[in-house]
Amino acid sequence: MKTVNFKKMFLTMFMFTLILVLAACGSEGADGASNFPNNSITVIQGFDPGGGSDQLAQVTQPHLQESLGVSFTNEYVPGAAGAVGWTRLAQQSENDGYTISITNSPMLMTNYIMNSEITYSLEDFEPIANVVTDPGIIVVPEDSEFDTYEEFATYLEENPGELNASNSGVGGDDFFTQLKWMEETGLEMELIPYEGDGPSWQAAAGGDVDASFNNLGVVYPQVSEGNLKPLVVFSEERIESIPDVPTAKELGLDLVSGSSRGYSAPAGIPEEAKQTLIDAFAQLEDNAEFKESLENLALPMDLKLGEDYASYLQAEEEAAAELWENVKDQYEQ
Repeated sequence: MKTVNFKKMFLTMFMFTLILVLAACGSEGADGASNFPNNSITVIQGFDPGGGSDQLAQVTQPHLQESLGVSFTNEYVPGAAGAVGWTRLAQQSENDGYTISITNSPMLMTNYIMNSEITYSLEDFEPIANVVTDPGIIVVPEDSEFDTYEEFATYLEENPGELNASNSGVGGDDFFTQLKWMEETGLEMELIPYEGDGPSWQAAAGGDVDASFNNLGVVYPQVSEGNLKPLVVFSEERIESIPDVPTAKELGLDLVSGSSRGYSAPAGIPEEAKQTLIDAFAQLEDNAEFKESLENLALPMDLKLGEDYASYLQAEEEAAAELWENVKDQYEQ
């Protein structure tokens, strides 16, 4: 009778099982992110629905869902000019790629530059992609005496400080655009902060202020309706939706400014998840339907991916910190 070698049989079965386990692990990838994504992705928004971040989400995420094959769920966490939501992303969210956030520049950085109680920093984020840069713009009331930027600037040269201009709040991109504009031109205005872009343009449309520093995407409907007159836009090139409005660069000012809006994840997400997300955003560049949606909103695409986006945020942080250092004594309580 043939003797069964149970020890050899057990060893064979063990090795076979080990091979299956290793193969399964290999299919998941060393970082556990293979087949990413295979679940829905949560997008933290640091502002209420209906604002610029939500606008970006509504036009962008349907295309991401199509390319990635999973749904996107927006979680609105307003408070402290976006800092509540970004703190949650940086310090309280799993870094598995399934929780990301819309990140607004320069506000993402000016929050902690201006407020030491905000404890996150750029190092806590993994920048995925910037999508749009909503350029800054100066608008005046419909019945303003100023029809051109030149008239506006000439009046301020001859009457320093006699005009005022609203912005969306101390620390926002409009506020910093005003500071950079005054630094570049040497002109002086009274800066009047409001609680958001809407109240800021409404103050101008109602004649409560002489001008508003705002974002084109926010005020474009009012410009189209003739409720506000645009004088100058702070973009690299003229915007097709307002072709007659000059850029500041055309007028000799070294100033490009606005609100950049993109997506970031918590630092340390798996490399495969990061690259998969970056690839999905890269597809937007050749998506005709997506580009048409942005054009209808007067939002210029400004696609920066991965390390390019990270470098951009770093440069924005350095510029904002330097500017704030020069003026903070005027605004700190």
